Amino acid sequence: MPQLVALSVSIAVLGGIWAWVCLGTTIGLIVWAGFIGWGCFFHTGGDTKALTKTIAGNVYGAVVAWVALMIVTKVPMVPLGAIWPALVIGVTVFFLVIVASIDPLSSVPANVYGYAATAAFGLHVAGASVTAANMTNPLIAVAVSMVLGAVLGMVSGKVSAALTAKTA
Repeated sequence: MPQLVALSVSIAVLGGIWAWVCLGTTIGLIVWAGFIGWGCFFHTGGDTKALTKTIAGNVYGAVVAWVALMIVTKVPMVPLGAIWPALVIGVTVFFLVIVASIDPLSSVPANVYGYAATAAFGLHVAGASVTAANMTNPLIAVAVSMVLGAVLGMVSGKVSAALTAKTA
């Protein structure tokens, strides 16, 4: 089987299973966050080192965004209006990028994907709670979903390689 077809088949099958797990159960996993982690795995190189960088970067970005959400929601600065969250975002994004000299965090896009996905969940999902110890917490829901997505990326790559090797 040609490599592109094998990769397409493996991602299609595993992607369908991933969507069913997210949408057909009450676990609380997020389809789109998993696919971001999945894509990030391939974007970062599609190998074991990429898995490490993807997971480390996505989770680090999620943590930094969660810190920003905590500050903005728990330290109100009403007189500053929209300037307050903008300042918090500016400062936390600095810390998102400055760590790029540390090898596991050197994929700045992976860090940004984790940050953006967590901020999106925290700001746009009804019932999100930055202090909950469950899947309504943006940090937990996004980080777990992205890690599983990255692992599925590696699995889909290995399945694709096996399908390609059998027909080569």
